[in-house]
Amino acid sequence: MAVVSSSKIAIIGAGISGLAAAKQLAKYKPVVFEATDSIGGVWQHASFRSTKLQTPRCDYEFSDFPWPDRDNSSFPSHTEIIEYLHAYATHFDVLKFVRFNSKVVELRFVGDREGGGCGGDYGQLLAGHPAWEVAVQTGHDPEAVQRYMFEFVVICIGKYGDIPKMPTFPVNKGPEVFKGKVMHTLDYCKLSEEETSELFEGKRVAIVGYKKSAIDLAVECAEANQGEDGKPCTMVIRTLHWTVPHYSVWGLPFYLFYSTRSSQFIHERPDQGLFRAFTCLLLSPMKRAISKMIESYLTWKLPLEKYGLKPDHPFHEDYASCQMAILPENFFSEADQGRIKFKKASKWWFYENGIEFDDNTKLEADVVICATGYDGKKKLEAILPQPFRNFLDYSVSNLQAAELRCIWLARLVEGRFKLPSVEKMLGLIAMEVEVMKRTTRFYKRQCISTYSINHNDMLCEEMGWTSWRKKNLLLEAIIPYTSQDYVDK
Repeated sequence: MAVVSSSKIAIIGAGISGLAAAKQLAKYKPVVFEATDSIGGVWQHASFRSTKLQTPRCDYEFSDFPWPDRDNSSFPSHTEIIEYLHAYATHFDVLKFVRFNSKVVELRFVGDREGGGCGGDYGQLLAGHPAWEVAVQTGHDPEAVQRYMFEFVVICIGKYGDIPKMPTFPVNKGPEVFKGKVMHTLDYCKLSEEETSELFEGKRVAIVGYKKSAIDLAVECAEANQGEDGKPCTMVIRTLHWTVPHYSVWGLPFYLFYSTRSSQFIHERPDQGLFRAFTCLLLSPMKRAISKMIESYLTWKLPLEKYGLKPDHPFHEDYASCQMAILPENFFSEADQGRIKFKKASKWWFYENGIEFDDNTKLEADVVICATGYDGKKKLEAILPQPFRNFLDYSVSNLQAAELRCIWLARLVEGRFKLPSVEKMLGLIAMEVEVMKRTTRFYKRQCISTYSINHNDMLCEEMGWTSWRKKNLLLEAIIPYTSQDYVDK
């Protein structure tokens, strides 16, 4: 029998979003179920030694808890981020809400489906009676499951980590025929520094992938293989993506192109008015020009053509889908020394001594690491019941958007505004998907990056806030938006 919790609200996950939600909903004394023994989410459990933030720290901070050294231009390591999150959680006393080693394994809707009012606005979200049954596994015993009842559940389990996405192979061409070691980056994250060195030293390593994790991993592999006995690491690449050496282009700060309000007018916004649509159409050549300018800089700055790594799609498509990666400083210097090599292939499979490709070439390997991402959708499907699974889609977010969404959520729970009908919300989602399809071929990996200010404007408007948050028009036009702009005044 399920236990009716003394708290009305459950939060699943104690990563960035979970901590922000707990802070904003603190007056309800929420219960935060965290599957592991620590906070931090992906930064704690899906990072490795060289993992760093891809934006300056001032772009990755809570509105009411700035970094103590926020003007430091270096990108924080995952260790620094974990320390920052602990300081935030301690400062706002939210750790008392967290139940560690408590994995939610199932959600069951027990409320009144008609209560939402599909034809009109939603009513009070905390209606005074349980709506969700939450099954929680404690510790490592799959039989130790306790069921709780809550009125409201906030899911903050993130897209990355937990469920690795692995390639599929024809019969007798999978890892089982390979004599060497096969692993996913999620397994690599669990290794100690000594174990990672032992895994790489003197080994022929193939890394499948060409995004941030794969690139960082290749550098770690190259650094472990210095000297005469070192072996090169080979990156197996199916789809090329643009890489960026730092945060400026032709001497101009990167934020000028995509993170100011003026830059947002070159990007289409869902449900935009006639004037906005006309402006966007009028400025569409500028979007292509900016993309070309960045591409020309990257081609000049980096040896992309030398190594056959220049993508054939526009830069803005990678930016719009968060496929772009910031390079470690020594990535191409290691490639110049022959310690990182590249192999482009649309299809590959295992054979006894390594990997075989669709062009009939082979790559001998001792270790194959798949930096092939995570299946966030499957992670949600594992706990959500029908019909809610039918509405699943994922957008890569960032700390600023996550915190503002939590502020929005707290005000929604308090009844300061109401949600529109189901039909209207689904219609808006459909429009967003169509916009993404027109923006990038990688729309299934849609990202908050190109329209973050537009997205935040929508949240502000729904909360009754002023969406233009700067002091004057000049600042609105040329200064990037950060979390500090969304302090509740």
